[in-house]
Amino acid sequence: MVSELKIGITGLPGAGKTLTLVSVIEKLRESGYTIGGMINEPVMENRHRVGFTVRDIRTGECEVFAHNDMGSRVTVGKMGIDIAVLEDIGVRAIRTACTDCDIIVIDEVGRMEVESPAFVNAVKEALDMGKPMILTLHKKSRNPLLQDIRRRDDVRILEVTPTNRSLLPFKIVSLMSGENIR
Repeated sequence: MVSELKIGITGLPGAGKTLTLVSVIEKLRESGYTIGGMINEPVMENRHRVGFTVRDIRTGECEVFAHNDMGSRVTVGKMGIDIAVLEDIGVRAIRTACTDCDIIVIDEVGRMEVESPAFVNAVKEALDMGKPMILTLHKKSRNPLLQDIRRRDDVRILEVTPTNRSLLPFKIVSLMSGENIR
């Protein structure tokens, strides 16, 4: 394992960032690595995305943190955001991964998540750890945290497209294993 390799997976909404990440996690677990952090998964109703859950990768604890029907003073688009849920599950999962896991995963550093100062701080702390890390990044956001991540020398950004979606997990696992891939 490359000790401090950090990979940012980006792509348009619906491109398959989270599916790619889940595939990478499965392959790395098969190799014996402990993976920790958080994953956001869509809540679907009648084939429409109406919200998101946040899930702790290690414990499986999962709760809705954003939804069209959620009343909140913090909103992104039509979705209300429950910052307390994001922090209770997601931020705690990131911090635990920093101390207890081989690889840190953060899905997603996006417009909703950066509304939480605790989340922003947890991401910054995780980036400064000497551990491998995989993040999914909102493609178009100009948030300062996302811009800082994109500018870091120790983060390699890979874009998910319909063309490379099936091969990208293998490429990421190879990169994390120290193989020199173009």
